Amino acid sequence: MKKMIYTICFLCGTFIFAQEKKNDSTDTLATKEIQEVILKSQRKKQFADKAVYTFDKEALERARYAKDLLRTLPELQLDPVSNTITSTKGGTTLFLINGVEATDLQVRSVAPSEVVKVEYYDIPPARWATRVDTVINILTKSTETGYVFGADVFSALDTGFVNGSAYANYTKGKNNFGLEYSLNLRDYNDRRVNSIYDYQLNGNHYRSDENRKDHFGYTFQNIALRYTRLVPDDYAFQAKLNMDIFSRFSKGVGQSVFTEDNLSESHAMFKNNGSDYVIPKLDLYYSKKIGEKDELSINVVGSHYTTNTSETAKEWIVSSGLSVYDNDMMLKAKQTSVVGELAHVHDFKSGRLSSGYRISRSSISNDLNNLTGYSQYSVTYLEQYFYTEFSGKINQFSYRVGAGLTNIHNKSAENIFDEWSFTPKVVLGYQLKNNQSIRFTGSYSPISPLSNALSSNVVQLAPNIVQRGNPFLKSQQMFSNNLTYSFNNKYFDFNAALFYRYTDRVINQYYVQDNELGGYALTYENGKSGQRYGVQLTGSYKPFGNSLLVIKAVLVPTSETVRTSKGALIKNDYLGNYFVLSSEYKAFSLQYQFNIPTYSLNGAFLNTNENQNNIFVSYKNKNWTLSTGMYWMGMPSEYKTKSLPESLVDYKVHTQIMNNKSMFVLGISYDFSKGKKTEIQRKLNNETAPAATF
Repeated sequence: MKKMIYTICFLCGTFIFAQEKKNDSTDTLATKEIQEVILKSQRKKQFADKAVYTFDKEALERARYAKDLLRTLPELQLDPVSNTITSTKGGTTLFLINGVEATDLQVRSVAPSEVVKVEYYDIPPARWATRVDTVINILTKSTETGYVFGADVFSALDTGFVNGSAYANYTKGKNNFGLEYSLNLRDYNDRRVNSIYDYQLNGNHYRSDENRKDHFGYTFQNIALRYTRLVPDDYAFQAKLNMDIFSRFSKGVGQSVFTEDNLSESHAMFKNNGSDYVIPKLDLYYSKKIGEKDELSINVVGSHYTTNTSETAKEWIVSSGLSVYDNDMMLKAKQTSVVGELAHVHDFKSGRLSSGYRISRSSISNDLNNLTGYSQYSVTYLEQYFYTEFSGKINQFSYRVGAGLTNIHNKSAENIFDEWSFTPKVVLGYQLKNNQSIRFTGSYSPISPLSNALSSNVVQLAPNIVQRGNPFLKSQQMFSNNLTYSFNNKYFDFNAALFYRYTDRVINQYYVQDNELGGYALTYENGKSGQRYGVQLTGSYKPFGNSLLVIKAVLVPTSETVRTSKGALIKNDYLGNYFVLSSEYKAFSLQYQFNIPTYSLNGAFLNTNENQNNIFVSYKNKNWTLSTGMYWMGMPSEYKTKSLPESLVDYKVHTQIMNNKSMFVLGISYDFSKGKKTEIQRKLNNETAPAATF
């Protein structure tokens, strides 16, 4: 693995000094953000913490909406299942329109002709750094009056797969009104699961080989209503009411062969589970100009809702009907979440100073019935974040230096965790040539455990095997470094990043002996440390210098290790990958996506990523777009998990969804706009905690 990384670094170094210098156009627009460090090409400008993309007339005319433009960026990819844009480097992505937090439908509501440029922050500014990994900001033109609306549906013909949406925006003077609706529905009746548990217990050897067929699905709906009032150079106000409606179910039956030493018996089982919630969310934002150099912004987000989760599983001996286990779990979680943020920005001649304070609090009251009986308990998650950063430029060198103070306070019935952490961050950029740059970023930040990891819940997985949370978990502390080289011309858009991440008190999932119920429990611990390092190569190649043929590739040779609390070293190497071939000609477009799944570390297991082998064709005629395609050509979607050699339980599972094998889909969309809505330069964007499930 190290030899591979060293070889790639050498090739990248050779590539840096072998490029031909190109003539580039200049953007004369002034900016108060970090100034550009590198290139001024027709399409891309590289800054210390972001890349700025512009689009030619042909690309703008061909795209249906702004989302189509985002798909062409080498750092972004389209998730074909959810039909959303994600970053190739993984993690969480936040979308903005002129600095305002935006949904997928809002991005779609922007006509391509209104897009001025797109800012891709692979190093998010301080106000977002603790919440997301990537920020995408779409900058648009704006007029005083206009409206835009559209609708689409994308559906399989012979199975339960539907993506649908509709949106409308209207602007009159200083006021803007927006309405959105989206639907994602899945209903599959042929999911096949093979799972094997193999372990030693009390001097005996046990093995459970289970084959199950499930009927499962989910429905996710989102409704959003927005009102915005903008008084230029004075203030901006936005109120947004958002409703997330979600339900899922799984109903499975199967058989297993259960072996104890040399004796085996046939078992039968069923496993049913489901959950649902309705989240009403109110988001209020206010920004006020104070003189020419100062701006003060306030953002408050709140939600209150109930999540219902249930799981029923039974296994019995076929010959006698005797019960092996009977699992009946019901969890009702009432959750109240509030996020508040206050931020101030001041512009100096030499740069910009940004400072702020954010507090987020989630309180969850749980009514729980499970294997250990009935219980009521409450948990509270509180996080405070103070931050300040200064950005500027000196000749060819640009920088951003920030410092933060983070407090994590988690309180449960069993434990209270309270810790303050200093969270510094530095971003440095230097221009090498006209179209080449090198950038460095270093940061340190705490990461709080997820609610399911801290949960006191217990569920049965298999005979003698249960799963538990751990209320005594502490936060992880991550130290991250990245060194990135970027190159761009008419034919290539290339990034090579060396990355190294060290995590102290890494949260690790593992099997332990269960003293309360007997057998083994899958639970969580704070390991000693974790490391992840490698090279991420991303880029696109246009053989003809246009979109007639575009080859996009992502290669990520990675090495990862975890040192458990007992000192055992877990190591894994893999080559992450993703490839896209696309072609656009007049009103037609074609895209083919594929990857080679690889195993990566996930707690006590090695998991594969979802396989892809998809092709899509679309035809645009004025405001209408017709689409068709096929998911997972010649194969079902499949997912594999296996335990590590160090695990007390040897576990393997192979899941295949046969319904979406060679799944043929058809889609139609209509998008219309006249004029444009008023946009505000919103500086704060927050989100309450997700639903608490187990």
